[in-house]
Parts: sequence; structure tokens; C-alpha cells
Amino acid sequence: MTDKDLKLLNSKKGIKQLLKDENYSISKILRYVKYENKLKELQEELIKLQKWVGENDEKIVILFEGRDAAGKGGAIRRTTEHLNPREFKVVALPRPTEDEKSQWYFQRYINHLPKKGKIVFFDRSWYNRAVVEPVNRFCTQEEYRCFMNQVNDFERMVTESGIRLIKFYFSISKDEQAQRFEEIKKSPLKRWKFSAVDAKATKLWDDYTNYKKKMFDKTDTEIAPWIVIKANRKSKARIEVIETILNRIPYNSKKLGGL
Repeated sequence: MTDKDLKLLNSKKGIKQLLKDENYSISKILRYVKYENKLKELQEELIKLQKWVGENDEKIVILFEGRDAAGKGGAIRRTTEHLNPREFKVVALPRPTEDEKSQWYFQRYINHLPKKGKIVFFDRSWYNRAVVEPVNRFCTQEEYRCFMNQVNDFERMVTESGIRLIKFYFSISKDEQAQRFEEIKKSPLKRWKFSAVDAKATKLWDDYTNYKKKMFDKTDTEIAPWIVIKANRKSKARIEVIETILNRIPYNSKKLGGL
């Protein structure tokens, strides 16, 4: 063990973890402390980025897509944890109302696009119609085809209007998803997250894969490419998301490095 490792173990975070877990693993605790320290460093950079967005009247949209239980919500929470809540919002839309069903599909998402100086995080987005809706028969095949024909033009208009668009897809294995579902169902604090759609997700795994592939083939464009995050390890995924945001947006004072 190096002097640096000993210093990390003797830190407040290291001692807290040592006291918390009777069957502790030194290597696990070191990974956790390094992760927390790196996360804090990146969150400080996000504050600088948010200030730059406000000062330059920028408009940012960040989409979080992926299978159920892939860790999208946790990544958004860690990304926004220390940001000024008045300067960003997280959008997680419920099922459309009857009025919204009669509108152009993209209309309800347009209503949540950012004003100047703001950042919007979509916890699922218009890409519901690319995967979740057709897999679960929440839309017709004609509605699906219409969406796929329009989405690239829609994103082109969004970006040409001055909005910076980042699209994340969280990728997890089938076994990891099943394990997370079991953990959610066993937790009194998380059980509410497990929906009827989640209950069918494992059985419909191949259908999700098929529509996901079609989505990538059609919508991974030069102006709005997909960034795939391997999310079996939540901590690694969260760090990668924040580093990607910091790298994609040309704010000042970047100080990035690996874990």
C-alpha cells in the first residue's frame, strides 16, 4: 500500500467507510474514496460550466436514454447535485394526456427546451417513441415510422436554433438489469420505481435490443451522435458522463484526468 493510499484511508471518507462496513475490503474502500474525490472535482467543474452557460446565453439539452434500471436517474442526480437549481431543470415526462396525444409528437418536448442561459436534462426523451413505445405497443407502427422519419430533422432544427445537444445511452447487461430489479423490489425505499413496464423488460430484452439497434442506425448522426455509456458499474458511468459533458461544452478552466 502506498503512502497516498494510506492518506486516503485516513481521510474522513475513508474512516467513515471503515467504520460503516465490518467486512470491509481495503481495495473497495480505496476505490470508493477515489471515486468520491474525483466526483467532487468534476462537480466543481460543472459549477464553472453552468456559470459559463449563464454568462454566454448558451442553451444546453442533455438526453439520458437506456434500458430500465440502467442508472440514468442516479447519473442525473450526481451531475446536478451542486448546480444552481434556478438555472437548470430535469424533465421526466409522464404518459401524455389525451390533448397531448392529439398534438404533433414533438410538441410537448419543445415546450421544455431551454431558454438562454439554461440547461435541461431529459430523463428519457422523445426517444421513448424509438424503443419503449413500440416494444410495449404504446404507439402504432405508423406512429413509430413517422417519428423515425422526422427525428433527425427535428434535432437538426434544434441544434441550428443554437441549442447544444448531447445524447447519452446507458448500456447494461441482461444479468445486471435483473439483479438491479431484484434489489429495487426488495428495498422499501425504492420499490415504487418498479413499474409494469419494468416487470416485462427482461422478457422483452430481445425486442428492446432490436429497436435500440434501429434507433442507433437511424439517429446516430454527425450533428447529434449517440454517446454510449457502459453502465454496469454505476460509479464509472457517472464519472464518464460528467467528463463527457465537460469535454463537449467549450467552457473555460477544464482540469480533467482519469480515476
